[in-house]
Amino acid sequence: MSTQVPGPSPTRAASFGFAFRGLQALLAAEPNARIHLLATVAVLALGAVLRLAPLEWCAVVAAIALVWMAEALNTAVETICDLVHPEQHPLVARAKDVAAAGVLCAAIGAAAIGALVFGTRLLQ
Repeated sequence: MSTQVPGPSPTRAASFGFAFRGLQALLAAEPNARIHLLATVAVLALGAVLRLAPLEWCAVVAAIALVWMAEALNTAVETICDLVHPEQHPLVARAKDVAAAGVLCAAIGAAAIGALVFGTRLLQ
């Protein structure tokens, strides 16, 4: 949780600190984030072994970033929903489902990019 209080804006260093604390919380609380971390390491290692071209790296890094962003936003939505309405509610369930769908869409897109970038090289 951020320790921001009304008043002067936090320093740039403090803002980065909040972001890294959020990343740490994401990895600590979300099993899917740890799966994304393993996949990220594996994809980066495979890209290095296959010596991807710069544009291929751009596609792969963009896909990785998109999945991480979707997972972080999904976790934020779920956390806020749980805070605002801890009991089961159809609208809370819908919000969580839609946020999870965002992660699924990002993961499918990343898998398609991975297939396009790595597929032809691995089939050779």
